[in-house]
Amino acid sequence: MHNEQHVTSSETIRDIVIGMSDGLTVPFALAAGLSGAISSSGIVVTAGIAEIVAGSIAMGLGGFLAGRTEVDHYQSELKREYDEVERVPEQEKIEVMEVFADFGLSAPLQQQIADEMSKDKKKWVDFMMRYELGLEEPHANRATKSAITIGLSYIIGGIIPLSPYLIESNSQIALYYSCGITLICLFIFGYFKSKMTGQPAFSGAFKVVIIGALAAGAAFMMAKLINGK
Repeated sequence: MHNEQHVTSSETIRDIVIGMSDGLTVPFALAAGLSGAISSSGIVVTAGIAEIVAGSIAMGLGGFLAGRTEVDHYQSELKREYDEVERVPEQEKIEVMEVFADFGLSAPLQQQIADEMSKDKKKWVDFMMRYELGLEEPHANRATKSAITIGLSYIIGGIIPLSPYLIESNSQIALYYSCGITLICLFIFGYFKSKMTGQPAFSGAFKVVIIGALAAGAAFMMAKLINGK
């Protein structure tokens, strides 16, 4: 028996990836930059928490607006398709036939399918939405769920690079621990993200680590340069 394995990345997983990716990277870069300019971990924590709160709200709002746009776009196209099957049904039948022509079906069979499909307007429109426009109906609460998932993922990701600063008062020392913890988490995150999206796991993990390290390193060096130390 042949078992096929397919990668299925759900919308929730995609939102977690978006939130965690920025949550791990941005606060990490901020903490590294501040550590290059000041020695107090307290200030780093205060600034980091402020950034996490602002970032999670901004990311969540972005996810909400994207979700609402997706719903509004789908509803607009749905209304247009219903209008077209009422006004120009023959043209819509031709479009159905064109879809099946791409599958190699004969012209008589294309015509038969189009005629049968036109008897049920809902199924006809659903077919056109999916196969002509490539649109899947989004869930009604998609926008809210996306906002919450992205926002919480950002917060979870952001706490990781800040955690050493909560324990160690010297920001320079805390930075070393933060680098170690965050880079390990970035590797794990990149590994599983690559696995879920069907990409080479280890190369994907190293790419995520390199991006995070470059962002933090650039922020740290810039702070050192500006501070003159």
